[in-house]
Amino acid sequence: MRVYLRQPPIGTAPLRYVQLTLAPDLFGGWELVRESGEIGGRIQLRREQYLLQEEAQRAFDKARDSQLKRGYEITPAPGGDDGP
Repeated sequence: MRVYLRQPPIGTAPLRYVQLTLAPDLFGGWELVRESGEIGGRIQLRREQYLLQEEAQRAFDKARDSQLKRGYEITPAPGGDDGP
C-alpha cells in the first residue's frame, strides 16, 4: 500500500512531499517507509518495523492523517505508478 501526499504551492517556496509505503518484509513482519522532502531536492527516509499487520496499518493511517491535517493533499505519485 502506498500513498503520495504533496503540499499545495505556497508562494515561491519549493514544493514538499511525503510518500508512505506499507509492505510485508522478508521475515513475516511489516515495514512502514516514510519518504519526505522537497521535490527535486534532498529527501529524508525513515523505516519502521512492525510484527503485526494491524499495528503497521494503524501507524500508516496515523501518519497519513497527520499529514492531511498539516495541509498536504493526496495526489497521484510521479511516474503514474500508484503501486499496489
